[in-house]
Amino acid sequence: MTVHSLKERHLEQTLVWLFQSYMSLEKRFQGLFSEAIRAIVSALEAKDKYTHGHSIRVSEYALLIGRALKLSDEELIHLEVGALLHDIGKIGTPEHILTKPDRLTKEEFEIMKEHPVKSAEILSHIELLKEVVPIVKYHQERMDGLGYPDGLKGKQIPLLARAVLIADAFDAMTSDRPYRKALPENTAYEELIRCSGDQFDEELVKIFIAEHKKKKHLPSESHFFIKKPKRKAVGE
Repeated sequence: MTVHSLKERHLEQTLVWLFQSYMSLEKRFQGLFSEAIRAIVSALEAKDKYTHGHSIRVSEYALLIGRALKLSDEELIHLEVGALLHDIGKIGTPEHILTKPDRLTKEEFEIMKEHPVKSAEILSHIELLKEVVPIVKYHQERMDGLGYPDGLKGKQIPLLARAVLIADAFDAMTSDRPYRKALPENTAYEELIRCSGDQFDEELVKIFIAEHKKKKHLPSESHFFIKKPKRKAVGE
């Protein structure tokens, strides 16, 4: 067994344990659980200063879209978790590719393109995450069918995966990279609009830009908890 496969197996076992514990937690402890997931993601990203905090920001941006669409609490949980864990499969990507200071070669990019499937494989063994698997697997699919891994097109791509793609792209554009400086937000908006219909869902792009400009709904707390029904008072 390779070092990378051992890392993936250990991560998978950790996530299985966390999610098996999740349903028995009271709401106040579920908040701590959310922080534990964020800590795992942050630790995985810490080795690269250019992507540190990326997944947390992607989850915040994706939730702007989700809230505007008035998704249910359960759907918002799926969206947040899918966004947080969308790059988890990169644990199996060679570090020299992840931290390369300039653009990837064609061969290196082909290796990088494996991470959505690896992410899905890691999460597929966790029953509570079955609704999250399509988000992480298909978050690099394009509306024109030229994305990966399966070349899905248009509405074949799950709605929440389309939202994560926009959030992921916006954060990538507005963050520093070894080979370029972060783009101004307005330039990133223009790029999202320019690529609407081909790469991105046009309606979701409009929603994201409008909500991001307002910044009203930037989450102050995680949606990553399951609301338990209130007990009726005696006599109700």
